[in-house]
Amino acid sequence: MNEHYLLAADVGGTRTTVALAASGQPWPSVLTQAVYASQEFDGLKPILEDFLGKPPVATHRGAVRAACFSVAGPVAVNSTTLTHLGWKIKGDALAVELALPEVRLVNDFAAAGLGIPRLAPNELETLQAGYPVASGARLIIGAGTGLGVALLTWQGSGYVAHPSEAGHADFAPVDELQEKLLVYLRRAFGRVSYERVLSGPGLMRVFSFLQESGVGVPSKQLQEASKKHADTAEVIGEFAVAKLDPLAVRALDVLAAVYGAFAGNMALVTLARGGVYIAGGIAPKIAAKLKEGAFIRAFNNKGRFSDLLSTIPVHVVMNPLVGLYGALQEAARLCE
Repeated sequence: MNEHYLLAADVGGTRTTVALAASGQPWPSVLTQAVYASQEFDGLKPILEDFLGKPPVATHRGAVRAACFSVAGPVAVNSTTLTHLGWKIKGDALAVELALPEVRLVNDFAAAGLGIPRLAPNELETLQAGYPVASGARLIIGAGTGLGVALLTWQGSGYVAHPSEAGHADFAPVDELQEKLLVYLRRAFGRVSYERVLSGPGLMRVFSFLQESGVGVPSKQLQEASKKHADTAEVIGEFAVAKLDPLAVRALDVLAAVYGAFAGNMALVTLARGGVYIAGGIAPKIAAKLKEGAFIRAFNNKGRFSDLLSTIPVHVVMNPLVGLYGALQEAARLCE
């Protein structure tokens, strides 16, 4: 009975995915997983208790050797406060309370970066092939409930992830419309970060800005769909991708341009010659829009460094489990 198990969770502002996996090479093998609506709970502990109590999991609970939880917030001393939920999570305390040998917390986009090597080619949509440099720095960015960023650098025989809170850097408009958007958002927030634009709530803000600026009005079909769906941003995105609503299309055009400019800024900061990976909850749903070209045009539009940016590969991560995969890999590392 030498087999041992790993516990991992990808904890986000919208949903939390928890998995039990058997250790193995080159990657742990997921045995069972469950998805929880994060906002229906007051913390991570009750989610984990529910998962650990499920029959397929409970029988292996005593053989869990390590756990790693990917969390949407900055981690210090194995603790964090989730940016969009306010949950305070302490890894060492969870280990004691749940009778687990070890619990490690990692930033969610650092975990997503560690999960990139597990992705199959068909789980990536290429926006720009570029000229990838072997062992070159990689960058992972993702908009969802918030905006995450992490850098990966090659050390020894693999990549090491460096978490970041670059999504909270100041929003820098690049044209007159974006300048007006900044003024609009400043009235509501004072200081405006990129996350105020590049996120699900951000798409709704862009849509409202365009509507209030007289650019257009939402169609009756979109208005009716929004009443029936809890996530208005998802409705706007769906109508935009399907080109069913001109105002939604314009809003997504703005978001794609801002997204590309931000990703290009981060690529300049990190010289991510190993590739830029666009993950998060939004990108897979709007991949068709991102492939239309506005994203890459904004990404490469860096003046004297446009030629350099055009050599950097850019991919959309289509598999939403990439963060969970990274957390499992980190849990496996704890057992070495």
